[in-house]
This record gives sequence, C-alpha cells and structure tokens, in this order.
Amino acid sequence: MSASTVGSLPKAWVYRTPLYAVTVIVGACLLFLVQPLIAKIILPWFGGTSAVWSAALVFFQACVLGGYSYAHWLTTHISPRRQSLIHGTLLIVSCLMMPILPSESFRPEGGGDPALQILLLLTVTVGLPSLMLSATSPLLQVWYMRRTGSEPPYWLFAWSNAGSLLALLSFPLLLEPAFSSRALALGWSALFVVFAALCAGLAFLNSKQTVSQAADVTEPEFESKAVAPTVWRMMVWLLLSACASGLLVTVSANLSANVAPIPLLWVVPLALYLSTFILAFGNHRFYHPTWFFPLVALSLGGLAYLYINRLENWPIQYVVPGYLLSLFVICMACHGELVMRRPAGRYLTRFYLVISLGGVVGGAFVGLIAPVIFKTYVEFPLLVVLIAELYVILQWYRRGARRTQWLFRVVMILGVLTLMGELLRSEYQERRLSVLVQRNFYGVLSVQDDPTSFELARRYLIHGTISHGYQYLHEELRRLPSSYFSKHSGAGLALAALQSEGPVRMGVVGLGVGVMSGYVREGDYARFYEINPAVVDIADSYFTFLPAARKAGDVDVLLGDARLTLESQSPQGFDLLAIDAFSSDAIPTHLLTHEAFELYFKHLQPGGVLAVHISNRYIDLVPVCARSAEHVNRSARVVRSISDGTYDTSIWVLVTSNQPLLARPEFQNATTYEATAAPSFDGWTDQYSSVWPLMRLRGTAHAAEAK
Repeated sequence: MSASTVGSLPKAWVYRTPLYAVTVIVGACLLFLVQPLIAKIILPWFGGTSAVWSAALVFFQACVLGGYSYAHWLTTHISPRRQSLIHGTLLIVSCLMMPILPSESFRPEGGGDPALQILLLLTVTVGLPSLMLSATSPLLQVWYMRRTGSEPPYWLFAWSNAGSLLALLSFPLLLEPAFSSRALALGWSALFVVFAALCAGLAFLNSKQTVSQAADVTEPEFESKAVAPTVWRMMVWLLLSACASGLLVTVSANLSANVAPIPLLWVVPLALYLSTFILAFGNHRFYHPTWFFPLVALSLGGLAYLYINRLENWPIQYVVPGYLLSLFVICMACHGELVMRRPAGRYLTRFYLVISLGGVVGGAFVGLIAPVIFKTYVEFPLLVVLIAELYVILQWYRRGARRTQWLFRVVMILGVLTLMGELLRSEYQERRLSVLVQRNFYGVLSVQDDPTSFELARRYLIHGTISHGYQYLHEELRRLPSSYFSKHSGAGLALAALQSEGPVRMGVVGLGVGVMSGYVREGDYARFYEINPAVVDIADSYFTFLPAARKAGDVDVLLGDARLTLESQSPQGFDLLAIDAFSSDAIPTHLLTHEAFELYFKHLQPGGVLAVHISNRYIDLVPVCARSAEHVNRSARVVRSISDGTYDTSIWVLVTSNQPLLARPEFQNATTYEATAAPSFDGWTDQYSSVWPLMRLRGTAHAAEAK
C-alpha cells in the first residue's frame, strides 16, 4: 500500500492494517505447517512412500481452491453482516475439530492403491480448518479493500506467502528436531484457536459495514470502468498456475523417492515455489521476460537432461541443486507472467480462484491421474514440453525489428522441437529395453534384461532409479542368491549359521524379486511381507526364486504394510527377520524406530536374529540401528560385503542377543564391526525421526557401491 493511500485512510484503519497483516501471516503459517506435519503423522500407515506426500500436496491444493471459491462466493453474493456470521460460525466449528490427530480407524488394511483413503483421512482430520485457512488471504484482501477504498492489496498476498515460507522452513530445521509429532499437533491446534479469534474479530469489523457502503467502496470510478478478463486470459492464468503446480509435485516426488520421504525434502521445493509467489506479487518489477527467457530455456533443458540421465545416479550435491534451481526459475517465470496479466481489483477473487484451480489441476494430474494412466513417469517430460510451448506462445510477440523478431521465433520453435525429440527418444529407449513396465501408487516398476550373450547376463527389477534385485538368466546360475542378498551378505551369513542347526523359520519385509526365497530348503518356512501387489505379481511371473521356493519349502506372501500386519499378528517365532523395504532409494523411517524394533523382537525367538538392510547412498543408518538395538537390550553388528562381480556390495546390521551365533565360522572371514552412534544422537521413535544429522551429501565409498 502506498504512502498516499495510508494518508487518506481514517486514523483507526491505519492502526488496524497490521491486524490484517498479522492474521494473514498466522493463517499462512498454520496452513503450511499442517501439511508436512499431518503427512509425517500418516506416513507410516501407508508404507512410508513418497506418494503420500504427493497425495497430500494435491489435497491441500484442493483446499486452497475450496478456500478461494468460498471467499469468492462469500464476498460477491453475501451481505457483509451475513459474511461475518457465516465465517464466524465455520471458524467455531473448525475449533471444535481440534486437535488434529487422525483416528486409528483410518489405518489401511491390506495392499492396493490408498490414494483415496489418504484424501478421505485428510478431509475428515484437517479439511475444514484447512479450508478456513486457505480462504483467509483473499477474504481479508477484499474486506480490507472495501473498508479502505484502496487499490487491491497484493502486498497482503505477498505477506501470506512469506508466512507460508517461514512455516515451511521452520518445520524441518527447528520444530521437527525439537518436538514430537504429537506435541506439534497439539501446539498447532492451540494456535489455530488463536487464529480463529483474530479472524473472528476482523469478521466482526466487516459486519459493521452496510450493503450500500460496501457497494460504494467496491465500485470506485477506476474499478467500474475495468474490463472483465477474457476467456483466453483466464485460460492463460489456469495454464501458468497448473504448470508451476505440476512441476512442484513431480520434482518433490522425484527428490523424496530417491532419498527419503521426509519433511526436509518435501518443504524445500514447496518453499522455493512459494518464494516465487512472494517475489512476483511483492514486486512487479522483479520478473522481466527479456532477461528471464534464457534462464527458462536453460532450466527446461537442465530438467530434460536430468530426466534422461536419471539412472546414472549422480551425486546428490549436484542433482538436488539442479532440480531446485530449475524449479525456482520456471515457477518464477510462470508466476511473473501471471502478475503481468493480473486483473483490476473488482476481479481479484476470480483471479485467485482461477490460480487455485490451476494449482489443483496441475497437482492432481501429476499426483493422482498420471500414476493411473501412464506406465512410466511420462508426465515429467510432458510437463516440460508443455511449459516450453506455453512460454514460447507468451513470448511470441516481442519488440524489435521484424527480421530480428522472426529469427527469435525460429530459434524458439527449433528449441521446443529439439526438446521434444530428445525426450521422445529417451522414452522410446526405456520402453525398448524393458521386458515389462508397470506403475501404481508406489511408483514405476520395470523388468530389464542384459543381452544373453553376456556371461553373467541378468534380469533386473528396477524401481525408480534403483535395482531391487536381479536373477541370472543362464540356467546354471539361476538359483544363485545375488544382488544385496548373497551368501556373503549379512542376511546370507546369518541364514547359513541358523540353517546349520536345523530347519529355519524366517520372515522377510520386502519381497523384491524374491532372492531371499532362494535360501528356502525342505523343512524351512518363509513368510514375505510386501505392500506393493505389483511386486508380488512380477516376482511370480518374471523371476523363478519364489515359485521354486514354494516347491522346496513352506512359503507364503502377505500383502500390506509390514509393520501394520505384524502389529495385528500373534508372535510368529521367527529365527530370522530380515528388513529390506526400500522404496526406490527412500527409507521407510517407521520400520527403524524404537517401537518397530520392539515389535520385531516380539515375533523373534529369544535367540533370533534381526537383519536390517541399510545400504544407502546418502544417509548413514548405522546410528539408527545402534540406538534401536540398545532400546531392546540387544547388540548390533554391521556386516559389510564387497562385490566380487557376481553380487552387489551391501551393508546389513544384525541385531541379536545370540552372541555364539555371531562367533560361528560363517562370520570369521566377513568384514564386521560393532554398530555405534554418537552420544548426541538419541535414535528414532514413532514421534521423532529426523534424518538431518545422518545426511552425507558427498556419500562414502561403501555407500556409493552399496546401491
């Protein structure tokens, strides 16, 4: 708001202006705190997969759309007095829904696609409060504009996004490391009641305005002559916001799927996305198409290059900044173009409504529709090409000589065609090399073969960018346990020691291609816990470990999240329980907490062995296992096996009280050492699981080899 505008306001309204700003900031903080908080709380219920965050993003984008729609309806069709009454009533109902702790009745049973169940859970738990928080910024902007007769207060929108950014950054860096999830949920609920009181106070002030006064202020001369936005203009608003939102969801999913589905990797892309709103709406001169155009072209090319070479598994310190910088530049361009096409104040809520609709369309396409209609992550290249085409259209008419203008247009067209050609070639190449490509809520699975002319030709199961096991194609090697589960691995050594004493009863969390079932002999029993039904079908149809094991011994597979399934079962009396439930390269943190280890040893024999596979490029999980082992009064020993060309390097932690077992001959030539943790590290619990202290951005030699 300009100084001249402030000077023309009644004195009382100059003092009340900060109240609007504070309410908007608090509402934005709460809206963007609840997103990572509630997603983290429900994450263990749905397998710890990054798709939970994608579904949550779509839900909260829908809440923003609902909030903006509500604000538009309320301010255009309802009198000021009734506006205040309706909004105040909904705020009171929202307060009655506190605290925001999801009901245990929403825990899933069995496998399948839980996307709709996640959306239902979020709707019941935080739906109405999120709707009220989403409506705050546009609603208060209209109330402020009507009371003061000022121009549209876009600065309130910028303050709203600043509050959102503050909340997002504070959650993983300050709040998550210091407080349990339950404490944060209770604190958030208490703060929401304070926000509701502030908003109710502003609603009361709005009710003092008569209908005639509202009409007079709403239609000043410069507004009454404003031309309504055309359908084409609103379509551009929709496409720009949809592209930015879709890119946010797909970049977030890509990052969290290949490291860990944790708030830190959720909020950084979202924080950058919001910062572009702040910069674009806070200062209209920040974005200029002329000098942003080459940055957008480089960013689109960079994203395409990263996508085409995603299986190269480059170091995280290069890949993550590349994705994030490209996301920032492209979202800045999209939102800058939006601001350049903003309408007059009388169409303010319509503008925000279309923007929020675009956000839902983009997010829903990537997070909900694409996993159903596409077999690969083809939405990523489609989105990159769509953004390139849209940006070219918007930059088609530029100032300059006619010859220069046409040269510029030809270069843009050639650039888009080159981008499309490279992405199409990459997609074709991936399909050609795959025996099978399949996708569901949990990600893309592909089966790929080496040429049979190779001496050690293999068939792989690829999930995301990571191999989840393989089997040799030549008959004489087909039964050989390989990958991270060789006879030299921690799990292989433990099984050999146990099987030397007689029949073994084992449980395995995570099926993969079924390599662990290759150890089953006559008299043994093996139970596999697998959350993804597609993995079971692939292990049965494209690999022979599991079918052969069913003939050799007693084997069964249970669908559903392993921890939830184990919680519902009576003690199973396993001699060995192996935990290998990585989703791409992401860590299901809920399977490594103190409470999880308590559950595991409930199902193990007194001298049984818990074998945890912790090979990871970016996070050192030895301290986590060490602390959880201490919690259950067991010792933990790291077993590291180095690849000899026929199997992969792997790192396992064996947790047991059976020390004589670890002293058997099978372990004498293995590389083992005690699992330890720094005194400052307390371990993970169901309420606390920060990976920040365990990150190793540059990785280590054994970590890089392990995956």
